[in-house]
Amino acid sequence: MEIYFPLILDGATGTQLQKRGYGGGMCAEEWLLSHPEAIKEVQRLYVENGSDIVYASTFGGNRVKLEENKLFNKVDSINKELVGFSKEAVAGSAFVAGDLAPTGQFLAPLGDMPFDEMVEVYEEQAKALEEAGVDLFVIETMMTVPEARAAVLAVKNVSKKPVFVSFTCDNNGKTLTGTDVTAALLIMQGMGVDAFGLNCSVGPDDMLVQLRRLSEYAEVPLIAKPNAGIPELVDGKTIYSCTPEEFSKYLKDFAQAGVAIFGGCCGTTEDHIKAIYEGTRDIKIKPPAPAHPDMLPLATEKMPTLLNADVVISQGDVLPCDESLADALSEEADKESPVTAIRIKSFDELSDFEDNQISIKKPLCLLCEDAGILEEALRLYQGRAMYEGSIDESILEGLAKKYGLVY
Repeated sequence: MEIYFPLILDGATGTQLQKRGYGGGMCAEEWLLSHPEAIKEVQRLYVENGSDIVYASTFGGNRVKLEENKLFNKVDSINKELVGFSKEAVAGSAFVAGDLAPTGQFLAPLGDMPFDEMVEVYEEQAKALEEAGVDLFVIETMMTVPEARAAVLAVKNVSKKPVFVSFTCDNNGKTLTGTDVTAALLIMQGMGVDAFGLNCSVGPDDMLVQLRRLSEYAEVPLIAKPNAGIPELVDGKTIYSCTPEEFSKYLKDFAQAGVAIFGGCCGTTEDHIKAIYEGTRDIKIKPPAPAHPDMLPLATEKMPTLLNADVVISQGDVLPCDESLADALSEEADKESPVTAIRIKSFDELSDFEDNQISIKKPLCLLCEDAGILEEALRLYQGRAMYEGSIDESILEGLAKKYGLVY
C-alpha cells in the first residue's frame, strides 16, 4: 500500500447503523452478519464522498468482546466476513483497514489479564484480518498503553502492512485511566507505527488543542478523527451538533498541527466526509518536525521528559531486580537521579520486574548482558526504555525497531 497525503478516512459507523435499524440488542458485529447491506451502504457513501480508507466493522471483533456476546470460536469467520462486506462496498476504489479496538481488559493492578494473553487475543484477530486481505491496520479508541502495545506487537507478528494507532482522551489530554497522550505517542512511534492520533470523545475544537501538543513530539503523521461535537440528549435522542461546515473550519489548523490523515467519528456522516475532502484539496500538509525529538515518557503513563544522552549511571544508583525491588523503587523515587536504572541478571528476576514496573516514576534504563532477557524485559515493560551494556549493536537495533529501545 502506498501512503500519500492527505488521506481521508471514513466517518461514524455506529451512529450510521442506528439510522439503518441497529437497535443495540446484540453486538453490531453479529447484527451486520444478517444486515450486510447496512454497512455496505454506509461505506459506499463514504467512498463516493471522498474516503480513501474505510474501517472494516471489526471494532468488537476480538475474542474477549465476542465471547461477552455469547459468540464463541467465531473470531476467524466473523472478521473475515465483515472484511468481505467492506471490500464489496469499496469495490477497489478505497483501502480497507482492519479495525482493532479495546478488549475492556486491564493488566494488574487494574485488572488480571496477563500481557502475553492480551497479545494473543489481538494476534488471533489480526491474523484473521490479514488473511482476509485488509490493506492496513487501525488500532483505535485506545485508552491504555498496555493494550495499544499488545495490539501493535500482535499486528507486527502477523503482517508487514501499515499500522495506525489512535487514542481517545479528555480535554486535558488524558485517557480514562490517566495516560497522557503525549506519552502514548512516544511509546507508539518508538514501536514503529506509521501514524498516531486521536479519535472519538470530543469535537474538532477540543481535539485541536491536544493535536497541537502532540505535534511538539510527533515524528510520524498525525490522525484527527473527532466526533461531530459533544453529544447532547434532545427529546430522548442523542444529537451531535457540529455541522459539516463547522467541522471543516478546523481542517487548516489540523494540518498546521501536523495532521495528514483526516476523518470523523461518532455523529459524522457522508456529508462531513465530503466537507473534509473538499476542504483538504488545497491544504498543504506539514511534515513531522518535532520540537523535542530527544524525549522519553517520565513514566509509562506520564508526560515526556528530556532524555539527556550524557546521563552517567553510577553503580550505586543501579537497583537489583529481586524481592527487594519494590522497597528500592520507593526509596529511589525521592532521590535526584534522573533515571531509574535496574539490572536484570536472569529470567527468574523478570517476574519481580513485571510486578513492580508500575512503581517506576522516572525514565527507565535497563542494564543487562543477555539479549534474550533484555527482550523479555522490554516486552513486559509498558513504556519505552533506555539500555546500557555490551550487547551487540545489531541486536539492539532490532530491539529498537520493535520496542522503541533507546541505546
